[in-house]
Amino acid sequence: PRPRAQRLPTPATWTLLAVNVAVFLWMLLHGVSVTDPTPRDLIRFGATDTELILFYGQWYRLLTATFVHVGLIHIATNMWCLWNLGLLGEPLLGPWGLVAVYLITGIAGNLLSLFWNVAIAVLRHDPSGLLSVGAGASGAVFGLAGILIVLLSNKQLPIPQVELSRLRRSVVQFAVLNLVIGLGANLTSFLRIDNLAHLGGFLSGLALGPPLVPRMTSGRQRYFARQKITFAVAALALLLIARWIVTFR
Repeated sequence: PRPRAQRLPTPATWTLLAVNVAVFLWMLLHGVSVTDPTPRDLIRFGATDTELILFYGQWYRLLTATFVHVGLIHIATNMWCLWNLGLLGEPLLGPWGLVAVYLITGIAGNLLSLFWNVAIAVLRHDPSGLLSVGAGASGAVFGLAGILIVLLSNKQLPIPQVELSRLRRSVVQFAVLNLVIGLGANLTSFLRIDNLAHLGGFLSGLALGPPLVPRMTSGRQRYFARQKITFAVAALALLLIARWIVTFR
């Protein structure tokens, strides 16, 4: 039998999956519909709500919303994507790096969506734009796709160039296809996808990648030290953006 560490080489991926599923089951146990939860249900379990965040200081929702899902199909598709990208990304980022990217890019996606809602409300002088509820891991999933596109461009990785190109092309296709699906879905009357959260997660993932690439093959200690600096700077940037949004309001 293989040692346990070899049987579970991607602990962060499975932990994130388990947390998302646990939150969904917790919602179901408290009477939330498995297919059609109400906005009030989502808010009760941590979804983003523009008004509550801006006027009641509930900024934690930018984080908790990344683990809340709008029904069975929503969580199933997001977890399928998270599983695939996590299995690819965790060996490149490490367990803590993967968790950090998930959280940072998920928050970044929700923050861009929040800013858009505030901007529309201010420019149109219409406070109804602040009545917006969002949830899901898709911003973080797009963030993982974004950083993987950058990391897989490192030709110094001990992986054949043909395989690197194939993996990178697959991630690019995933991101483009899902962004197009999101834009198309919003043209229908029965489905509302937060494409701003997807875009914010994806762009922040792309931004996290370049500082890490030069240290990927320079030893684990130097690579993880660069990760800590990069993620700390990203977290500070998100904090400053959040403070600016409050003043913009």
